[in-house]
Amino acid sequence: MKNDFGPLKRKIFLQVIFASILTGILGYLILIFLIDSALQGPFANAFVFFCSKIFQVNSETASFVYQKVFRDNKLFLIGVGFVFLLLIFIYFVLSRFTRYFNKISDGVDMLVNESGNKISLPPELAFMESKLNTVKDTLEKRKNAALDSERRKNDLVVYLAHDIKTPLTSVIGYLSLLDEAQDMPAEQRAKYTKITLEKSYRLEQLINEFFEITRFNLQSIVLEKEHIKLSFMLEQMADEFYPILAPQNKKAVVNGDENITIFGDADKLARVFNNILKNASAYSYENSTIEISTEVLNSNVIIKFKNRGKIIPSNKLDVIFEKFFRLDSARSSNTGGTGLGLAIAKEIVVLHEGTISAQSNEEFTEFTVILPIKS
Repeated sequence: MKNDFGPLKRKIFLQVIFASILTGILGYLILIFLIDSALQGPFANAFVFFCSKIFQVNSETASFVYQKVFRDNKLFLIGVGFVFLLLIFIYFVLSRFTRYFNKISDGVDMLVNESGNKISLPPELAFMESKLNTVKDTLEKRKNAALDSERRKNDLVVYLAHDIKTPLTSVIGYLSLLDEAQDMPAEQRAKYTKITLEKSYRLEQLINEFFEITRFNLQSIVLEKEHIKLSFMLEQMADEFYPILAPQNKKAVVNGDENITIFGDADKLARVFNNILKNASAYSYENSTIEISTEVLNSNVIIKFKNRGKIIPSNKLDVIFEKFFRLDSARSSNTGGTGLGLAIAKEIVVLHEGTISAQSNEEFTEFTVILPIKS
């Protein structure tokens, strides 16, 4: 809301005008009744009597003093009295004005103390009331988001700790068998060794995920931009995922203009595409194809990753790029991750002045990354 001090200025102006008018009226009344009219005689007699008693002077001398002090300086005294009265009324006006600062101070205290009540200010400060309540609501939302993020992180640590314990127990168990049964048949030994190796790889993955959480929380992402051959990068990544996709007869294919070149951080963008492909490979159906396409539109390049798999509910599409969000709350030991992949991908894309989004229906799930060709 725009800073609108109009009502406040008008009220202060009217109060000053009122104080000035009241000063004039009161000064005029004092002039009429005390100096020039009804009370002039009694005031003069009282002054003469006062001087006679206190200073021990005769009536003629006291009358002379009265004449010199009051009658001969009437205009000066009227001016001094008017200024004195005006200062008194302005003081009261300013006292009323400081109430606005007190109200604003109370509102700030409510922000600091995180009071659940709405901040209320006088009507003249409606714009300030709106701003303070907006700040209050924003701080509350950020606090709740931080608490929710911390809760998710704590839950994630518990899940990861549990998952680390599972493969570690298996590794220790199979190594113990191999150590104790020295005469174990070669075929069985090879089988146990393979299982132990797979569990060790899984253990390494989970430990790396712990480091991923630490890096995400403690590091700022800094871009080192260069010209990138986009199609070459995407085809290379599709090839890297072949060993992961092949066991379930999945594959990733790249379609689009082979001559697209963008300006960005190659390592960071590779991480974006890797995280999206990892998500697609984990949740796509067996015997399916992950389609990667590129298209130039105006000064942007649009990269799409389409796979066929279980539909992502619309309410989860809104939060899928949040930190520590996991699509599958049950979290399979083989496919579960930290919930950081897509959050990191979004941060990198935004740093490239691009956007990332997702849509999902019964036929397919599609992630779309839009990046400026030059930035």
